[in-house]
Amino acid sequence: MSSDDLATRIRAASRSCPRAVSGPVFRPPSQAFADLARACAELGVDEWDTYGESGPVERLESELTELFGVQAAAFFPSGVMAQQAALRVHTDRAGTRKVALPDLSHLLVHEEDGPRLLHGLEISLLTRGFQPPAAQHVEAIPGRLGAVLVELPLRDAGCLLPSWEDLTALSEACRARGVALHFDGARIWESQPWFGRPLSEIAALADSLYVSFYKGLGGLAGAALLGPADFIAEARLWRRRHGGTVYRLTAEAVSALAGLRDQLPNIPAAVAWARAFAAELPSFIAVQPGVPHTNQFHVYAAGSADAVNERVLAIIEERRIGFPAWHPAQEPGRITTEFAVTGAALALDPAEMAALVAAVAAPSAAPARH
Repeated sequence: MSSDDLATRIRAASRSCPRAVSGPVFRPPSQAFADLARACAELGVDEWDTYGESGPVERLESELTELFGVQAAAFFPSGVMAQQAALRVHTDRAGTRKVALPDLSHLLVHEEDGPRLLHGLEISLLTRGFQPPAAQHVEAIPGRLGAVLVELPLRDAGCLLPSWEDLTALSEACRARGVALHFDGARIWESQPWFGRPLSEIAALADSLYVSFYKGLGGLAGAALLGPADFIAEARLWRRRHGGTVYRLTAEAVSALAGLRDQLPNIPAAVAWARAFAAELPSFIAVQPGVPHTNQFHVYAAGSADAVNERVLAIIEERRIGFPAWHPAQEPGRITTEFAVTGAALALDPAEMAALVAAVAAPSAAPARH
């Protein structure tokens, strides 16, 4: 059976499990919408928004401004739209389309060249590969810059984060140069324990910040831009130009409010579990970063993805615990997978789960029996 077929079977088997080492427990739409109706009653939501204004959307934006200590926030249907709007506002103000961002940034890897095609952005690389950003990277880019984007964390590098000292120095370097600093905070909730600072102190380092609602917070969809009131007013114009003023966003906003209430308090425990789990993995499994910076990280091992996935599938079916599939890595003869720990893992023993991963990934592991 091919790797793709096995990965599909692993995802299907994991969705039926009541616990998971990686990812949340699957909820069918009927359950998700029932939970949403319950959240409406519990949160006292009894009115709709209209085109992203008033109702629960306005309430969500108000909660975000208080949580992050910013002047204003605007709900967006997607992070792709939110971040392109943010960079457009910053570059219009600066009078240059040149922006600096990591070569592994979501904008370069996953957005089909949208920033260049839609907004004419000229890209300079802030960092390359598995490298956390620092002040010297800003200082090394010549010429005028419209904005610097830092992804917190850099997901395609195993959710890599800079140290607090390096992030502070980078912010100071941007301000000394008069360049707007934007934080791609899709997983800012999961990054906060690494920095050990309140979200408001993290946000204060940047000129604008994007947050996501459907990842760590478990919302249905959606994102928000945060920053000064005049910046957010301009970003709202670009939201409309992009077609982002959807008639009803109530369901997405309520799910985000519920996530702030129910999921955000559990994230530090998920980060701690991820680190304990990673520490128990054997030396033949390489962890990136070595000590996870968030609840999410990559691992690498020698072997065949097909052989390992056969064993992963057998473990899932036997233990009724969700695990991710493995895939070929760029380096020949190596395989990789990503763990994203959620509340679904907290009742499990991290050492026991690490032993299961070691068993399926061990070079001498026996073939699975069905």
